[in-house]
Amino acid sequence: MKILKFGGTSVGSAERIKGLLDIIRPQERQIVVLSAVAGTTNALVEISQAFAAGDKDRAASLIHTLHDRYRTLIVDLFTTEEGLQNGTELIDYHFNLIASFSSDLFTPIEEKIILAQGELISTTLFHFHLTELGIRSKLLPALDFMKIDEDNEPKIDFIRENLSELLLQSSDHNLFITQGYICRNSFGEIDNLRRGGSDYTASLIGAAIGADEIQIWTDIDGMHNNDPRIVNGTKPIANLSFNEAAELAYFGAKILHPQSVFPAQRYNVPVRLLNTMEPDAPGTLINKEGTAKGIVRSIAAKDGITAIRIHSSRMLLAYGFLRRVFEVFERYKTPIDMITTSEVAISLTIDDVKYLSDIERELTDFGSVEIDRDQTIVCVVGDFGVNTHGYAARVLDAVKHIPIRMISYGGSNYNISMLLQTEHKVEALRSLHNRLF
Repeated sequence: MKILKFGGTSVGSAERIKGLLDIIRPQERQIVVLSAVAGTTNALVEISQAFAAGDKDRAASLIHTLHDRYRTLIVDLFTTEEGLQNGTELIDYHFNLIASFSSDLFTPIEEKIILAQGELISTTLFHFHLTELGIRSKLLPALDFMKIDEDNEPKIDFIRENLSELLLQSSDHNLFITQGYICRNSFGEIDNLRRGGSDYTASLIGAAIGADEIQIWTDIDGMHNNDPRIVNGTKPIANLSFNEAAELAYFGAKILHPQSVFPAQRYNVPVRLLNTMEPDAPGTLINKEGTAKGIVRSIAAKDGITAIRIHSSRMLLAYGFLRRVFEVFERYKTPIDMITTSEVAISLTIDDVKYLSDIERELTDFGSVEIDRDQTIVCVVGDFGVNTHGYAARVLDAVKHIPIRMISYGGSNYNISMLLQTEHKVEALRSLHNRLF
């Protein structure tokens, strides 16, 4: 069985929803994972923010605008009176549900329910579309099998057991449709896998059932060797190892959700990145082996980074000092991206600043603290094992005219990372591309 995930742009219009049948083969056994229609989740976030602020008029206006957009979509999608009626009843139900929260105390629980509506609508609309065409499909509600624990980690065993049972109950079907992104938490409440989580859903499903392949369909023809929005002359990479893909996804390659590589890697399920607009393009295959050794594969950049330096000549070399620093970030569940140390200071980076003021306050117990915002991590990914040489020199030579805040090399065999001010990102990406490719 194959898992096919389609992102928001792939279901961004009636024409594109219809075009999925150029890719999906209903006679083959497969699970199709859909994101919300492009722009829907952003609109639902705005609606939630309006409810949270008590601005019911703004919320009502935003709901009306999004509802109208879906009314137009279903007119273009369905060709029969019955299909249009089913589509109308569906969207009316979901938008009435969203509007009903105007009379309640609005909490994060209600917000997550609202954010789930996009995927619930897109999957059911596609199911209705297939029904109108006489194509058999089965809706698999993700809320019946996709679950996370109290640490927001997926429960693979739960997913496997419950999804396998649902598939067994519908063994006479080949084509299954389910929602990306949404899940239930440890309390049984509607929750989500955070933004970009539809990739994660596809990977978790593929890992749980031991799929033959996970296909991630977007509007880009695979993972490129640099950001094509910024750098001219980039090329798609035919094959990447799981480790290389994980580094690229984590450090800014937008085509793939950072967490989505790990379930597939753990259970050795190949992932293929493909382009909905060019379905015949080969895309990028991610698997255990990869192909190229001892070369630079790609460059990625991650914005929104904050650098923190803790300076303490008194405590740095003391036993347990690093542990105590890391415990501060652990208490606030704030991951660290990069870290470097010297005799008297630690420098590290984070991308989640939700608890930054609390973290800063606690770190001052160890020494002086400096914080630099508006930073970017530029990551050069390739095979940099112990037997390779010269790559660090080439990377640094390419950016010798750019001020570098931090450098990380050796923590992994697959990347060289540099921290710099975001204003220098474009120049760094272009200089590295010209020097390394």
